[in-house]
Amino acid sequence: MQRSPDAVMLFAAGFGTRMRELTRDKPKPMIDVAGRPLISHALELAKAIQPARIAANLHYKPESLKALLEPENVQISLESPEILDTGGGLRYALPLLGDGPVFTMNTDAIWKGPNPLQLALEAWDPDRMDALLVCVPLERAVGRTGGGDFSADAEGRISRGGNLVYGGVQILKTDGLHQVEEQVFSLNVLWNKMAADNRLFALEYPGRWCDVGRPEGITLAEELIAADDV
Repeated sequence: MQRSPDAVMLFAAGFGTRMRELTRDKPKPMIDVAGRPLISHALELAKAIQPARIAANLHYKPESLKALLEPENVQISLESPEILDTGGGLRYALPLLGDGPVFTMNTDAIWKGPNPLQLALEAWDPDRMDALLVCVPLERAVGRTGGGDFSADAEGRISRGGNLVYGGVQILKTDGLHQVEEQVFSLNVLWNKMAADNRLFALEYPGRWCDVGRPEGITLAEELIAADDV
């Protein structure tokens, strides 16, 4: 019997090159948004669902992240000497996460509305799904440049292209990670296989979401946090 996910993986290893000078001396997840580091916003959402384990992968300038995360009982997966991308990084961290389905969460976004991890947990159906991606319609994706990532049919099955933006939160079965020969690879490798098997699903987020991948996203995110409406 497939169990519900009880572990959260925070992706925090990237170089943050789109942030330009802001990441010269710190990793992107340590950039302040509304008075606290970006990753603290993500960690608050992760802790709210009370998972058994939380882990984070680190690579670029990891010292400040370790200092913040270790007192919060977040286990550290340090990628060295090379960064492993999302798929390789998740596989490398599996000893910290267990062998069941896991949450993964990007740490460069702000959510305004219900906790996206809780919504995904309530919608998760392992009999039908190998992954469930929390997606945001373009009109509620603040700071998004370009189009969407996916569209979904009436049952929520995903196909590429459309007006749904992947928000960076998902539940994912990890078995397929062991079938990839490369050490460095994206989770898109798993998504493509799952989509071909009609087992990749989207959950539409009812609130708003802000991409904080570029410097201008900081102001947009702070305005979203301060806004009274969802």
